[in-house]
Amino acid sequence: MTGELDPRTLTILGVEGALEAAGAPRATADTLSGLSAHPDARVRARVARHPNTPVEVLGGLAAAYPADVLANPGLPLMRLARPNLLGVFPADGVIALLNAPGVPGWVVDSALRHEDYAVRTALAGRADLSAERVAALAQDAGWQIREAVARRDALPEALVRQLAADDDYDVRKAVASRPDLPGDVLRVLVGDAHGMVRAGVARRLDLPLDCMIQLAADGDPDVLATLARRVDLPRSVREWLATNDQPLVRAAALQAWTVPVEWLARAEVDADPDVRAALARRPDAPADLLTRLAGDESETVRRAVLERSDLPEGAVLALARAPEGDIRLHVASAEGIPASVLDALLSDPDASVRTVLAVRPDLAEAQLEVLAGDPNPEVRRAVAYATATPGGTLAGLARDPNAGVRRAAALHPNLDPAELAVLAGDTDEGVRLAVAGRADLSPTVRDALRADPEASVREEAARAGA
Repeated sequence: MTGELDPRTLTILGVEGALEAAGAPRATADTLSGLSAHPDARVRARVARHPNTPVEVLGGLAAAYPADVLANPGLPLMRLARPNLLGVFPADGVIALLNAPGVPGWVVDSALRHEDYAVRTALAGRADLSAERVAALAQDAGWQIREAVARRDALPEALVRQLAADDDYDVRKAVASRPDLPGDVLRVLVGDAHGMVRAGVARRLDLPLDCMIQLAADGDPDVLATLARRVDLPRSVREWLATNDQPLVRAAALQAWTVPVEWLARAEVDADPDVRAALARRPDAPADLLTRLAGDESETVRRAVLERSDLPEGAVLALARAPEGDIRLHVASAEGIPASVLDALLSDPDASVRTVLAVRPDLAEAQLEVLAGDPNPEVRRAVAYATATPGGTLAGLARDPNAGVRRAAALHPNLDPAELAVLAGDTDEGVRLAVAGRADLSPTVRDALRADPEASVREEAARAGA
């Protein structure tokens, strides 16, 4: 196929025909534009390599087929006709070209001039940039680009100092985390005007002692909280932060790897629930402490305890009695909860909790018997569905006043055959339908259901017995 192809016929081309059309030397711009949306990736890749493909179409294909676009033999002529060729490409397409193996220098230069900040930010993160390009990006009008430069692994000290004095705090914050930060620049950033920069300094593993002491007098709670998480502070500074008047700071002090035992005792009676919640999240919290915190007056603390997967029985039992229904529901559906907790949940005021409890495979027969007498029919129906429900309990559910419960009991494989015979004559057609669908009915019961006044019951009995 070498002639021109009407784009209106592209929808009827098969894959092989589309591949041939996309590779035809005389394929027109309209044809290639139409084929650029073909569902087959091989066709689209071939369009990306065709010299007659319009620039705008190439730009749309560049994100998915960067290597094919770069291999397009028409690119040199396109660049002559449009010196700013990549300026019309979408940002994701240019970024894909930048990340392609062996990307030519002209693409890098074009990205340097691209108007989209995302392109220049991606360029600033490239490890193989020349010093001249890095210096140019360090002067870019977009703070995102300067921040990306500040995060580069290697920078000349002059650029580090330049960026440490940048007008944008995000740039200075990036500088504050650099491992090669000169000491005098670090001390300047300790007194930075923005708290996020000072907090960034407070995170440094190599923070000098004099900088710690200076930051300990900071007025920003976020800076103090960041500092309080450190374990290498002077004892007086640690103690002061642990008793700070800001709950955020006191809670942060409990997040350090090791804290004095007296801090734990003090935190348990702290007036702020966020501090007690931080205590509940400590991995070394003892079982008796977790049990007490599970019964805390604050929902914030109780939910912090609920996050843990290593709770002792006392804590789980306390959460099973929490005022929040969703907490109790979470406990009722958890794996491996103790029998004492199951007993407590049997009388939960929320029927949805008791319903979830009823289908647990680890309930004892006595517990299932209690739920089988529940005043809520949803709970009784759940017991009728439960795999472990014994035959005696099922017999009672098969005579339940609620038809939905009887329907569920009629489906249970452990139901006594004698009860099935009774249910086959139930006044509710849904119950009879459930019985009719069973494959284990006696011939007598099945014959009775085949003669049922309800057509759907008769059909079900006939089908199940076939």
